[in-house]
Amino acid sequence: MSFPRYILALDQGTTSSRAIVFDRAGAIVAVAQKEFPQYYPQPGWVEHDPMEIWSSQSSTAAEAIASANLSSDDIAAVGITNQRETTLVWDRDTGRPVCNAIVWQDRRTADFCAQLKRDGL
Repeated sequence: MSFPRYILALDQGTTSSRAIVFDRAGAIVAVAQKEFPQYYPQPGWVEHDPMEIWSSQSSTAAEAIASANLSSDDIAAVGITNQRETTLVWDRDTGRPVCNAIVWQDRRTADFCAQLKRDGL
């Protein structure tokens, strides 16, 4: 019986999702990347479609694993990094997103935050 020998790194960034397969020595074996759109519904607002985030990340993971001629059984560990303070709300009952993700670059609460600062909070 052989033990899994690879690490899958998932990097869900602000403009794209990436997946990188590393061997135990830390050498890159395969890389996949897919960009996804940002939405600007109002000035200063920045949003992402949660299903596009999920789709791009899951497809890059599958692509990187396949590109390395591996299966999920060959993956010993997964490391995940994501985009700062992006906020996403999921419906507990359906598992579906309630609305678009509010991206960390979004400025819709800037006035409220400034007021809190002025109030000493």
